Amino acid sequence: MAHRAVMGRARSIARSLSPWPPRRDAARFRLRRGLAGSASPKRPGLLEQYKDLIKQGKLQHDPYQECVAIELENLLGRLEQYEKDMEEYHMKLADWENKREDKRRRILMEEAEMKQHGNEWPSLSKQRNKLVEKWMFRKRPENIEPGVGRWVSYLNRERKLDSMIGRRPTAPPSPKGLYLYGNVGSGKTMLMDMFYSATNGIIKHRRRYHFHEAMLEINARMHQIWKKQVEDKSLQSSLSSWIMNLPFDTKVKEWLAAEERYKQEVQMKNILPAVADMFLIDQREDHRGASVLCFDEIQDGMQRDIFLKLVRKLEEHCQTILIGSDIDYRRLIAERCVEQDHFFWPLDGNAQKEFQRMWHEITSKSGGQITSTTLGVMFGRTLEVPESCNGVARFTFEYLCGRPVGAADYIAVARNYHTVFISDIPKMSMRIRDKARRFITLIDELYNHHCRLVCTAASSIDDLFQGTEEGTLFDLESFQFETEIEGSKLRRDVLAEGNMSSGGAPTGIISMLSGQEEMFAFRRAVSRLIEMQTPLYLDGVQSFHPYFERHRQ
Repeated sequence: MAHRAVMGRARSIARSLSPWPPRRDAARFRLRRGLAGSASPKRPGLLEQYKDLIKQGKLQHDPYQECVAIELENLLGRLEQYEKDMEEYHMKLADWENKREDKRRRILMEEAEMKQHGNEWPSLSKQRNKLVEKWMFRKRPENIEPGVGRWVSYLNRERKLDSMIGRRPTAPPSPKGLYLYGNVGSGKTMLMDMFYSATNGIIKHRRRYHFHEAMLEINARMHQIWKKQVEDKSLQSSLSSWIMNLPFDTKVKEWLAAEERYKQEVQMKNILPAVADMFLIDQREDHRGASVLCFDEIQDGMQRDIFLKLVRKLEEHCQTILIGSDIDYRRLIAERCVEQDHFFWPLDGNAQKEFQRMWHEITSKSGGQITSTTLGVMFGRTLEVPESCNGVARFTFEYLCGRPVGAADYIAVARNYHTVFISDIPKMSMRIRDKARRFITLIDELYNHHCRLVCTAASSIDDLFQGTEEGTLFDLESFQFETEIEGSKLRRDVLAEGNMSSGGAPTGIISMLSGQEEMFAFRRAVSRLIEMQTPLYLDGVQSFHPYFERHRQ
């Protein structure tokens, strides 16, 4: 089982794909929280699009899915008004921030002038000079902690600003989001993607994340802020330009600079709001407007206390909806259509021949020369791509899943290549369980970015995770509650870096899922692999993959 939401081992804010209700152990969910953008021209509604797909025979009617489509369309309507409210709020907020900062600097200048005036008195009288210096530069009582005086000054200044400018404007209440949960293939991902697509032109700031991508970006943003703090501290001896040009003595300027630094330190002690702003809003765009976050797939793992707090918070802000069908619609759709073979098995000469033929066919159409290249990953890391050509890349299973690579590497591949060839995929067993888990993470990212996958494998998709003569892949007793840490590193760092353990065993994509969650992950991987062979999925590659979106822009 599993969950989907915004933080932790999460996956889904707008579409909650979970096999269990929110409060159950190891449930999977998707959530979506509306904040909004600007009005859009009339277009077919989300419910109408859903019904059109049924008429075209691309979907089978499901009452649970229709219920969710109705709720998502209603939410979209509420977001249109909320977008207007947020536009007005952001204008008020910008005006308030400008006035407050202007007034704050004026107050600081008044205080600096008093100190400057105090520093000039000594010239009038040596005795007066000693008294003033003793008062201005007196020692702090030993029972007063360092920084307390500055903290009191800061608070007094903030209270004064509140009385003069008023408190920060209050944001309008956001519409409740949706928290969706249900079985593998029940339509959660599809409905969330339909909703996300429908927000285009209505919502200014909107983001869609899968768990791995979201966690890695959050960690990267936190790292950026911490790094900036360190850099700022190293520059403490230099004064801000606006302070440097003031007509004050050096000591007064140093006091002003210290007050400015202290304000920044207070504001940066809790960096999560700043991380959330960067996480939701593209800094290159206008900051005004609301936001929608579509987050896919949360797992529970060993962080049970944090996870339950998250679920409770989601239930406060989201309407919970079950997609209760037991049908795996990915499999059903695949059975009803003529498959375009991109999954060749078993590993024999014929499969290799077809695989090679398709590689030549697709690379010839893409144009350009087949070369090796280096991809930037994250945290300064890179990944070598042995063969690539204009959005098409080729790897072996061992190269992607048999080495210490992680989710960050797979995200880089999925973002840069709309078509990925993978050869020699084996049947998964306990002996290569770490490779199996990496493979599941790889499939998640390729699916999430809507990549076309072409591969050769030792067995059919259905038999891929059934184990071998060496034994089954799933052994509940052996890893139901396992957790792994690399030295002092948190799992999130190992996940991103794909490091090796001290004994040489790969620990890059080590799961913290419970046994039931692991089984769900296997079923989901099979379901997604099946869908990735269908015309409905393949036809959407050019529409949804980031490679083509970048070229259209």
